[in-house]
Amino acid sequence: MNELASLIAAIPAPDRALAQAAQHHLDGLVKPVGSLGRLERLAVQLAAMPGLGGRVEVKEKAIVVMCADHGVHEEGITVAPQVVTALQAQNMLRRNTGVCVLAASAGAQVHVVDIGINSDPLPGLTMMKLARGSGNIARGPAMPREQALHLLLESARFTQALAERGVRLFGVGELGMGNTTAASAMVSVLTGRDPEEVVGIGANFPQASLPHKVDVVRRALAVNQPVADDGLDVLAKVGGYDLVGMAGVMLGAASCGLPVVLDGFLSYASALAACRITPALHNYLIASHVSAEKGAQAALQALGLEPFLHMEMRLGEGSGAALAMPLMDAACAIYQHMGTLAQSDIVLPTNN
Repeated sequence: MNELASLIAAIPAPDRALAQAAQHHLDGLVKPVGSLGRLERLAVQLAAMPGLGGRVEVKEKAIVVMCADHGVHEEGITVAPQVVTALQAQNMLRRNTGVCVLAASAGAQVHVVDIGINSDPLPGLTMMKLARGSGNIARGPAMPREQALHLLLESARFTQALAERGVRLFGVGELGMGNTTAASAMVSVLTGRDPEEVVGIGANFPQASLPHKVDVVRRALAVNQPVADDGLDVLAKVGGYDLVGMAGVMLGAASCGLPVVLDGFLSYASALAACRITPALHNYLIASHVSAEKGAQAALQALGLEPFLHMEMRLGEGSGAALAMPLMDAACAIYQHMGTLAQSDIVLPTNN
């Protein structure tokens, strides 16, 4: 656990002085104070992140997509066959999936990671795989705690290496058949909500069969007894390799003092677990969109995050993170390029 403790200790606090200076700068731009709303607050959040070195600028962007299969698939909780994970991962290498198209439009590179696909190694993917799919959480843990810790740290190191190569804004994504069941189990534990409140249809699971999916989540919680205060325990017992990987990316980005954009419901689950590992992560999280999954609002409420977009999306893959990245560019643009009141000889009345 020493390496995890070191990772946590490396996460810097936001620079409050830089945040105050950024707010002062924004208040002096040629506009009514606060008139650009959440874009201004986003600029202040970015300005306070030590990894950006006082520059409100995120030119180099990366979305890390964690791909893994889930043993709970054998419980019949998704209509898609498990082979779709490998096939869609290969499509990502062809750059023709939703996240790849949206990332290209946002100027972001997509990194596709095999962290547990149930297939032979696929050429072109970054390889972190320890097993071909996680365990069936309805009958036992997703993985041993030692595996979860190893992959959490490996994902964090991968993210740190990207930061060393110049990436300044990270997004997270996932791919895996059956992963909404695991995420629902995690969100149930970490928010204290009943499974029926958070289990949704995922990839078009029939509404009439939803009670079965709820029952599978109940069994997973009863069999594994995850400890809500221990984020790593929750990931290992009722999570999955892709969920662990996303949590590692978040912690790795935060350890570099850099922002990470969440995607949808799956990433909310990983963020909840990662914030239990260390609340210091929260300062670096940016919510992209409100997932259409049933438990999205409960997870976002527990995270205390307000997404920027409400697009009724539930694709996953990091698509929401990619779609929101231009808003990060917009926040940087107003900060860097708008003129000031002083330059324009405009004096606004005060409220004194």
